[in-house]
Amino acid sequence: MASSAIMKRTGLMKSMINGFQASRAYASVAVGSDLISAAPDVSLQKARTWDEGVSSKFATTPLKDIFKDKKVVIFGLPGAYTGVCSTQHVPSYKNNIDKFKGKGIDSVICVAVNDPYVMNGWAEKLEAKEAIEFYGDFDGSFHKKLDLAIDLSAALLGPRSHRWSAYVVDGKIKVLNVEKAPSEFEVSGGDVILGQI
Repeated sequence: MASSAIMKRTGLMKSMINGFQASRAYASVAVGSDLISAAPDVSLQKARTWDEGVSSKFATTPLKDIFKDKKVVIFGLPGAYTGVCSTQHVPSYKNNIDKFKGKGIDSVICVAVNDPYVMNGWAEKLEAKEAIEFYGDFDGSFHKKLDLAIDLSAALLGPRSHRWSAYVVDGKIKVLNVEKAPSEFEVSGGDVILGQI
């Protein structure tokens, strides 16, 4: 009985991975792409408490405010409070923040398809809010425009983000790393992108 459930889950994960690999051939962004032009009407939501959201009248941050005239390292992940995201992905950036600053990076940003309140609580739990800027992509529009969205309903997560990282200068992608599957952590970590800047 247990082996049957494991086989079904393994088959489901393989079909998710195969679907992911097929969709990657049609990515709308690549090295040289302009993020601001690729998602012109998209804004992200800076991590904050509910009260901060109310007092800001639920303000959002346009992509041009995040990327224009700046050197940014941004990484996307499937979701707050999930395994690899919490234990490996965010720590790989938090633990290297001084090295990023030493390379002239203006900001290191984490973005996920979550609301800004969940992102805020998660950033505080990871004690990473002082080092990394956390943004929510509450409706997934940022990741959809960049073709970095993935359906993780099989893992009870629904529409989410691929696991990825990018080095962006004045809105232009200089380096882009996308994992083959959201459960993998081989090319999108802080140590890897540090060597690519």
